[in-house]
Amino acid sequence: MSVDEKTVRRVARLARIKVEEKDVPKLAGELNVILAFVEQLNEVNVDGVEPLTSVVAMDMKKRADVVTDGHYPKAIVANTQSEDDFFMVPRVIE
Repeated sequence: MSVDEKTVRRVARLARIKVEEKDVPKLAGELNVILAFVEQLNEVNVDGVEPLTSVVAMDMKKRADVVTDGHYPKAIVANTQSEDDFFMVPRVIE
């Protein structure tokens, strides 16, 4: 894939980046170098390679998926209008 000057102008406009006309050829060259590197990465065989969340092998920290009241409902509603630890809001729909 190759980027021409017309594409550079369009990308700059879409990104709302002001690009001087004299800089367009240089940017086209830089974008082509980046795309060539990405194409080179596509040649790497990654069959059997698991995706990583970190460069260090570790298990993700997980919490129990349980419903709780947060263990301090009185503190949460202390500065609000509340009833039975629920927020009271004005009626919007009649």
